[in-house]
Amino acid sequence: MTARSINDLPRWVLAVGPVVVLAVVFGLLYFTSPFSGLGSADEASTAEIVWMVTVIGAIAGIIPVAIGMLWFPFIRNLEPKYLHAFMALAAGVLAFIAVEMTEEIIEYGAEVDGALTAGTVAVVGVGGTFAVMYAASKWRQHKMSSQDKSGLHIAYLVALALGLHSIGEGLGIGVAYVQGDATLVMLLVLAFVMHNVMEGPTVVAAVARDRDQPPLRHFAAMGIIAGGPVILGGWIGSFANSPLLAVLFYAIAVGAIIQVLIEVAELIRFDAEAVLSRTNTATFVGGFVLMFFLEDVLTDLVLEGWLVPV
Repeated sequence: MTARSINDLPRWVLAVGPVVVLAVVFGLLYFTSPFSGLGSADEASTAEIVWMVTVIGAIAGIIPVAIGMLWFPFIRNLEPKYLHAFMALAAGVLAFIAVEMTEEIIEYGAEVDGALTAGTVAVVGVGGTFAVMYAASKWRQHKMSSQDKSGLHIAYLVALALGLHSIGEGLGIGVAYVQGDATLVMLLVLAFVMHNVMEGPTVVAAVARDRDQPPLRHFAAMGIIAGGPVILGGWIGSFANSPLLAVLFYAIAVGAIIQVLIEVAELIRFDAEAVLSRTNTATFVGGFVLMFFLEDVLTDLVLEGWLVPV
């Protein structure tokens, strides 16, 4: 099916299609319980651990991001006003993730011997990452003309920020796998599938405002950048679980997200001048609330009720 034939589908199909795909994947994971026979990592070889964590990470990270990207044809056909609103919603998703990771920094920092060490690592991670990405962005803007404002560039930055955040997700999966806790692994995978599916449209929202659709290789690359680091985090969590390392990765991700939020605001201002319109503000709050519902409410009330004995 060509890109034109996909764009010619009814809008309700473009909107509902990814939801159906997500429901199928979610149902297969829940009803087949592929991790129910998970044993202790003490009995597995290094190659077996790497392979299993890679598979788990791909399911929890790359697949849901790819599903979320299926909303691109729907987003691309939106009017500029609503496209900006969708970008604001994506910013709300990122803001929630930044708040969530700040909480993780505090929790992991409490486990580090020496509060000063943890605090220093967190500040350097956030500030250093923001400074580097900000300087790189300004250099790039200086090199290109005002007519070349690229949504694809912003999309790659969003994917990078989400990828850094995904390392933290992988840490949890790796630790649960090493402990041989099949229930926790399954819970984390299902939770991350629901969580990460929103990363897909978050990544491609900026691309939708570009005149030309980028080649599919860019979508594949952004999906791997955003979701693939779950695998890297899983490897790290399996072999080198460290609270200080978690603080560093989460701090780097927070710094990256802060810079990305600025980039998204500038991209909206480039097109519409007014960033804080009523619609944009409402959808920003909506994105934040949506992620709160997916992460804290739905996971706690539904998944834990199904999977964790009470």
